[in-house]
Amino acid sequence: MKPEEIGQAYNSITHLWQSDKFNRTNGIAQHQRAVAFTQQQRTALDVGCGCTGRIIDLLIAEGFTAEGIDISAEMIRLAQQRHPQIRFYHQDICEWELPQRYDFISAWDSIWHVPLTQQEALLTKLFNGLNSGGVCIFSCGGTDVADDHTDNTMGPEVYYSTLGIPGFLNLIAASDCICRHLEYDQYPELHSYFIVQKI
Repeated sequence: MKPEEIGQAYNSITHLWQSDKFNRTNGIAQHQRAVAFTQQQRTALDVGCGCTGRIIDLLIAEGFTAEGIDISAEMIRLAQQRHPQIRFYHQDICEWELPQRYDFISAWDSIWHVPLTQQEALLTKLFNGLNSGGVCIFSCGGTDVADDHTDNTMGPEVYYSTLGIPGFLNLIAASDCICRHLEYDQYPELHSYFIVQKI
């Protein structure tokens, strides 16, 4: 699936995140752990920010000037309603040029929708977009090898991909970064996340 198709799929299911049943604490403890590694709390970017604003809220509370980007126009519209003072970008993160460097970049449950052939280039861009000492947290499929598939659990068919844990570790090392934390946080589900710091 192309990124714009992912955006269209998410346009149709924003209600899943607006429901009272959505767990707004999802990913927050992991982000707090990542923020603890930061050396400065100036600029932050939420990649695949969605509409809940929960990560933006955390970043603001930690003293960051936050921005958000999402491929879904409807997610961006709702995010802007919740945080009218925040700058949001309706863009394909694979094509978008980062306007500045950041002290913190979050890509929680988002970049796994990027085509497998573009995963390495995207993560390299995000790592290069960190200030020295900056931190990136991203979630991924915790497989042993690179893989991709489609799934319609949420309703519309959605694409997922992963470089696999060894692939991510190799890329982190090649990007002048250090893996500060790796965890399978929903085991036995293969949901994992990395906390990466720029040297």
